[in-house]
Amino acid sequence: MSIYLDYNASAPIDLRVLDEMVDVYRNYIGNADSRTHDYGERANKIVDNARVKVASLLGVNKGEVFFTSGATESNNIAIQGLEAYGIETCKTHIITTSIEHKAVLETVRVMEKRGFEVDIISPDQSGRINSEELLSRVRADTLLVSVMHVNNESGIIQPVFELGHELAERNVLFHVDATQSCGKLVDEIRNFKYNMLSFSAHKLQGPQGIGVLVLRKKKYKLPPVTPIMYGGQQEHGFRPGTTPIALVAGLGKSCEIAENEYRSNAEKTTNIKKEIVRLLNESGLQYTINGNQDFCISSTLNICINGVSSEALMLSAKQYCGISNGSACTSQSYSSSYVLTAMGLPQEQIESSIRVSWGVETKIKQLQIDFKKFLDIAKSIY
Repeated sequence: MSIYLDYNASAPIDLRVLDEMVDVYRNYIGNADSRTHDYGERANKIVDNARVKVASLLGVNKGEVFFTSGATESNNIAIQGLEAYGIETCKTHIITTSIEHKAVLETVRVMEKRGFEVDIISPDQSGRINSEELLSRVRADTLLVSVMHVNNESGIIQPVFELGHELAERNVLFHVDATQSCGKLVDEIRNFKYNMLSFSAHKLQGPQGIGVLVLRKKKYKLPPVTPIMYGGQQEHGFRPGTTPIALVAGLGKSCEIAENEYRSNAEKTTNIKKEIVRLLNESGLQYTINGNQDFCISSTLNICINGVSSEALMLSAKQYCGISNGSACTSQSYSSSYVLTAMGLPQEQIESSIRVSWGVETKIKQLQIDFKKFLDIAKSIY
């Protein structure tokens, strides 16, 4: 079996999380919103306990945590949910970046069709947005700025601390997609300012199909978000539908584990990154790491192996390494990475680039065997 190095697409579930979910599936059969019997109350306690764990990891109040099906839905609620408020207040200007996940980019395009004006900022070859350039686009009618914390393809950390502070001063709503940073850059998330934050459980070794939208209160009021779906009052009316208590319990457990272990996890993932770079250096291949590594998360590398087609390499070496050359949401039909294109990298470099991402379960001994075989195939293709 090949080594799995595509954690940014989906991380394998932690067995402790799975055990928690199995216990809920077996022993908690009620609907968390049923108020007339003990089964509903017991299920509700599971949900409330998970909400507390999420809030603890993020450093927020549990009343600011809302469960969704994942970051894609959370992003849609955060952006589309502001439509009525934006029209009512004549704030119809949105700013985002060209390297956001499609869940943000396609949603702001929908808002554009509805009459909103959208500014899209691109990074330079470092992969990082210039905060001063973005802030220079803020206007009196700017409703929202949406910027991801860590890019899913390059691993580059964006200047959300600087942006959050300045946007709060200007009274502009700030949304952060923290899908790739939640549970990893814990201290950073706790210390920058934002109004809305999204993430998915399966990127921090929780289950697929569950996520969170955080809505921070200001003067005891939530951001002016309205539902984009209807059919029930679950999640205080923000997200209708029966609460999947086992998935919620799994999400809560993954947050609890991350809060307890994020410091030691960062050390482990940093050591794995160093080993990957060492193997690259010993391979004799000519390569470039895309993006400024001074601002890169410890669990991701975007690597251009000069003169080697990434598509050919992945197909030829898939028995040794499970990797990708872009976001999973665009992988069904191959096209050049829009993130690397937005960074201004040459087409030849983009077509030779792969994304490698890992976690604490990645075994260095297996990495030394399988990734070396992967690099040997790259040399044979060159």
